[in-house]
Amino acid sequence: MAAGRGVAAEECVGQVVLPGDVLCLPTHPDEDGERLRLGASPAPPTRLLCGPGLRRCDAGLLVTKCGLLRHRQAGGGAYWVDSQQKRYVPIKGDHAIGIVTAKAGDVFKLDVGGSEQASLSYLAFEGATKRNRPNVQVGDLIYGQFVVANKDMEPEMVCIDSSGRSSGMGIIGQDGFLFKVSLGLIRKLLAPKSEIIQELSQLYPFEMVLGMNGRIWVKARTVQQTLIIVNILEACEYMTAEQRKQAFAKLSGN
Repeated sequence: MAAGRGVAAEECVGQVVLPGDVLCLPTHPDEDGERLRLGASPAPPTRLLCGPGLRRCDAGLLVTKCGLLRHRQAGGGAYWVDSQQKRYVPIKGDHAIGIVTAKAGDVFKLDVGGSEQASLSYLAFEGATKRNRPNVQVGDLIYGQFVVANKDMEPEMVCIDSSGRSSGMGIIGQDGFLFKVSLGLIRKLLAPKSEIIQELSQLYPFEMVLGMNGRIWVKARTVQQTLIIVNILEACEYMTAEQRKQAFAKLSGN
């Protein structure tokens, strides 16, 4: 697809797109009043989401990364580019696992795997006050959400939602194993009804924290079970569905 030439986005779903390609969004003639629906109320306008690898422009969507174009119909629709990106770029709303590297006054510095460190206020924890500060030490693992993430400002994370609740965010336990995988594998694991997660749950009981920055924290009953799960997750990226089922069947037999 030539750069600068607009092509319908629906025709490119599942195909390779390159940086500079322009994707034209479908038009809805019902919205301009040319046609009138009788006997039914008009559907409310929905908002189309622009995901990673795409940027809005006057002609539609501008591709900024090389990869496969994906589309989701639910929730008003969304387009994004599925690519094997190695470096994580913080995005507002993403949940990530950070490593505390320093304390700077009332702010903690977190290594999230991006080009610069993220900041986390001590008040960004559930129930935290000036007198009741969270016990955060250098080297601790923090699971939080980005509230500020753009190219002109330092990334900022919080461990509470809009209601002031932790909702599973905060300091991760000392035990367990932290490792890093590709961003593409993280998206597969976070997909609804992920087959890999369902098959893993049938092997051993375990706890898992998935960060959009490619970091995974796993804890099982024993160290051996934890390492087995880690090795399976690292190998799943390069295995087909049939190979993965054979590996799970071999482990369950043992």
